[in-house]
Amino acid sequence: MQPLDRKLSTTAKAALALSALGVVFGDIGTSPLYALRECLAALPEGDRVTGVYGALSLVFWALTLVVCVKYLMFVTRADNRGEGGLFALLALMHLDRNRANRTGWFTLLMLFGAALLYGDGVITPAISVLGAVEGLKSFDPIYETYIPIASCVILAGLFFFQRKGTQAIGGVFGVVMLIWFVTIGGIGLVHIIENPDILRALNPWHGYTLLYTHPANAAIIVGAVVLAVTGAEALYADMGHFGRRYISIAWYGVAFPGLLLNYFGQGAYALKHPAAIENLFFELAPDGMPRLMLIGLSIAAAVVASQALISGTFSLTRQAIQLGYFPRLKILYTNAFHSGQIYVPLVNISLALGSIYVVLAFGSSQNLAAAYGIAVTGTMLVTTLAFFRMTRVRWRWRWWQIAPLGLLFFSIECSFLASNAHKFADGGWLPIVIALTLLAVMHTWKTGKTEIFRRIYANEITENELRDIAESDHLTRVRGTGVFMAGNPTGTPLVLLHHVKANKVLHETVVLLSITTEDVPTVDNEERFTVNEIGNGVWRAIGRYGFMESPDVSSLMDNVRGSGVPIKLNETTYYFNREMIITGGDTKMFEWQKHFYAFLSRNARQVRDYYQLPPMQIIEVGMPIQL
Repeated sequence: MQPLDRKLSTTAKAALALSALGVVFGDIGTSPLYALRECLAALPEGDRVTGVYGALSLVFWALTLVVCVKYLMFVTRADNRGEGGLFALLALMHLDRNRANRTGWFTLLMLFGAALLYGDGVITPAISVLGAVEGLKSFDPIYETYIPIASCVILAGLFFFQRKGTQAIGGVFGVVMLIWFVTIGGIGLVHIIENPDILRALNPWHGYTLLYTHPANAAIIVGAVVLAVTGAEALYADMGHFGRRYISIAWYGVAFPGLLLNYFGQGAYALKHPAAIENLFFELAPDGMPRLMLIGLSIAAAVVASQALISGTFSLTRQAIQLGYFPRLKILYTNAFHSGQIYVPLVNISLALGSIYVVLAFGSSQNLAAAYGIAVTGTMLVTTLAFFRMTRVRWRWRWWQIAPLGLLFFSIECSFLASNAHKFADGGWLPIVIALTLLAVMHTWKTGKTEIFRRIYANEITENELRDIAESDHLTRVRGTGVFMAGNPTGTPLVLLHHVKANKVLHETVVLLSITTEDVPTVDNEERFTVNEIGNGVWRAIGRYGFMESPDVSSLMDNVRGSGVPIKLNETTYYFNREMIITGGDTKMFEWQKHFYAFLSRNARQVRDYYQLPPMQIIEVGMPIQL
């Protein structure tokens, strides 16, 4: 990032930090709507006022230790060419590099952590929008009946407009969240000035005392504190869009002060009005037009928070596809100048249906809070484990360097996860079920593709043998170019052998094309492809893409032609194998996995579409495979 920083103007740097404020901190920015309310509601009726200091102390130190120390000070330093997230850590550690046909247990754990984000993607839009729309109750109780319906309408509109892309909406993300943080900080500051004694809650002793004196409620209290740090995982997942520096500027310059001022303002108000717990956040604003304006601003902030997480699930899906952990899906690019702005229709409609369902099923943010927290804390715990394992295998840290920090973060997040365990029966099962379903998809797809590659594509026909085949007098060389997609960049694709055996012809120019995914987010253009001549008109081309990129074979072949291969693109035919899965074989997969993989294979996006090839220049050869 440093060379880029020097090229950016002051205005551009400010805009980048402002965008980071909108995208990265949208989720955590809406937590004041419900987090402290849930903390105080977890206390016995007579102890609500005396528990304000303890609850605020826990919130403050949770934000400090999790966001400031864990993520900004340590985890965000573990980047893969600027990209962050669990898949970036997975690529950094190369956990599956030497595994021929199985996925290691730690890789499964990381995949489960990534899958939990999809559960978060269902619940976060629902609770953010619900919490904001519930502000209408503080304006006029008559609106309470219409809150779920209004929330569903907002969510439906939000997901409907995803197909338009985030470019237009993204331009106002930062501005909306800047106004939001300044506003919530300002209304909190007013009440802090009225009761500055609330700043005593900065002392961690108050948090310890609260938990010590209320052991029966400790788990519920800590589970509510977790709501204040939900969204923190976006710091790392979205790092590639803005860089660690600008995320830090946005956090320390705007988001962190705004959150603290509002939380402490809510605490000061709760000391003065112990009965005003249900709509504590909105009670900070005076009645009338100011409160209505705050409600409208909170709804806008909730939309930003939801949009950021939805876009994150799209990026996560593309990474999983490129790394071979997810079936090919239709991916649409919504910005011709920014490859990161994508739209995945199937993921979008799944999230939309899930979010609307939980709004109708739970009815209020207070009820939905019971289902919230497990997905977030699970992901944070997996990130901690993955980060410290990466420091061992990649950075070569000593145990004495890892142990103190590892134990600190691990104990904090284990307590967070344990405190949310009681929520499982009340709705916490939902993100777990979503994550387990997606884990089954990812593991089955990876295992099936690995087994097929081992059995079919890793054949032993060498380049010398292929050159001899091309020299055979029994073959007729015909005009044009045949591009044969090769799963193995060193072998001979089976589709070429089938073509030669069945038709006894071969094109004048033959290209064996392999598409590989590197363990980096993006690949530089000068490293995009390599071309080698095998002989007798046969060439091997290898296209390389990062896990944040989608392959474009048409563009790649244009570059191959520019490197000296005699190709006429309008006379080129592309040959693919089309797998036809048959179960009942001796593959080391569970029988249900074989049937499930067959189902996924039939419904995955066709390779021809995923590689962005002209449909009139494609020939597919059916290939039965028994698993």
